Amino acid sequence: MNTAYYIGLMSGTSMDGIDAVLVDFASGKPELIERHTQIIPSHLFKGLQRLCQSSHDEINRQGRLDRSVGQLFAAAVNNLLEKANIAKEEIIAIGSHGQTVRHMPNLEVGFTLQIGDPNTIAIETGIDVIADFRRKDIALGGQGAPLVPAFHQQLFSKTDTDRMILNIGGIANVTYLPGGNQQVLGFDTGPGNTLIDAWCQQVKGEPYDKDGAWAEEGTTNEALLQQLLNHPYFSLDYPKSTGRELFNQAWLEQQMAAYGQLSEEDIQSTLLDLTCHTIANDIKKLCPRGELFVCGGGAFNGAMMKRLSKLLPGYQVETTLALGMAPQWVEAIAFAWLAMRHDKGLPANLPAVTGASREAVLGARFPAA
Repeated sequence: MNTAYYIGLMSGTSMDGIDAVLVDFASGKPELIERHTQIIPSHLFKGLQRLCQSSHDEINRQGRLDRSVGQLFAAAVNNLLEKANIAKEEIIAIGSHGQTVRHMPNLEVGFTLQIGDPNTIAIETGIDVIADFRRKDIALGGQGAPLVPAFHQQLFSKTDTDRMILNIGGIANVTYLPGGNQQVLGFDTGPGNTLIDAWCQQVKGEPYDKDGAWAEEGTTNEALLQQLLNHPYFSLDYPKSTGRELFNQAWLEQQMAAYGQLSEEDIQSTLLDLTCHTIANDIKKLCPRGELFVCGGGAFNGAMMKRLSKLLPGYQVETTLALGMAPQWVEAIAFAWLAMRHDKGLPANLPAVTGASREAVLGARFPAA
């Protein structure tokens, strides 16, 4: 039986784990064969969080973390192959997103930086690695993000049906797949889980608010919500992308300075509504009605899904499972797809999405040999 195995590795802004997937492209469409999540140890998580903020000794810390994250990505691959009982020789290549520690595409000389040394991954797995997917798009004047809309277009578009694919990770991004001949559009809407997770960690010492249950105990404060919605990012036109550089704990504390009287659960509810309102506002601007399919961690937050449905009465809201792809693994599968596109010399960015001057083959190959 012919196979075309690629591995996709993804760790997002939430830094809650490395998703590793084994995907077979032999039929032309991705078939998920096996999946594995490698937990990021707390010392590494703390080190990455520190590196995401400007501070001293950054180059040394980045260098060490680059290798450590590479070793962890390699462990994720080796564990995945053990689970699948498939030999490394059967894998064509690994597509590794890496771990973003800076995303600053709008500076005079814009840049984006993902760590997780692909050479280390290649040596420790014995498999060629394709990585560094974002910087070619930046070099072409683009945002370098989001990259998943091209994958969404290939997998999920449907003639005569307007569809939105919404990925809610640490940051939320939306892909508009028009049913007609219009261009596919996509961009980061703003915070996804990053602020609600940060507040939950700060107050309760828990990594996230399971199913949004804590937010549901609170009442949204409209004045604070409006103040948060006034962030200039939300009124920017696309193409646009963002990250922890804009939406982080320091910004949140600054915004909440005049709201000391609010209960902790009221703040959590307000932050959840910030995510839902910014997503809904952008979706309604793109298209007033259609089908909306959610992937990423937010797909498992019942309160978030309920509030989104309420804010988007013109949309049928489901997860990507309704399209045959489990919401937790969509992004990792996308990076296996990006590796396959690079391997075949095919472009993988959408200039209308990222703002790049042209389509391009993304990534660079790091051979295991």
